[in-house]
Amino acid sequence: MNIALLAHDNKKELMVQFCIAYCGILAGHNICATNTTGRLVAEATGLPITLYLSCNQGGNQQIGARIAYNEIDLVLFFWDSQTTDSPNSVNELARLCDQYNVPFASNVATAEVLIRGLQRGDLDWRDIVNPKK
Repeated sequence: MNIALLAHDNKKELMVQFCIAYCGILAGHNICATNTTGRLVAEATGLPITLYLSCNQGGNQQIGARIAYNEIDLVLFFWDSQTTDSPNSVNELARLCDQYNVPFASNVATAEVLIRGLQRGDLDWRDIVNPKK
């Protein structure tokens, strides 16, 4: 499966800790991320991660395009609900995920449910939607 990781500045460390905790599960999948988040996760976990631009430089749009082309199977976007910075970027990715039936987590609790489901095979239906080439 293709998994996208994004995190606002105040949530990057939480994303890193989450990925360390679930490194064993994530290792079996293709991971992409916005630049800073991806670099931090790759350095902490050793996971290979395809990097896109930083969020403020268009990384959200790059990942959004991959969602629209059905190239992303799961999105984990840890956003800081206390900040006024770009809630529209979160809303836009959430809208795209809804439109294309891509599971989306905006916090660690939901992300854990999705990762556990991924581990159990609950998301295998995505292989029908997005067959491996």
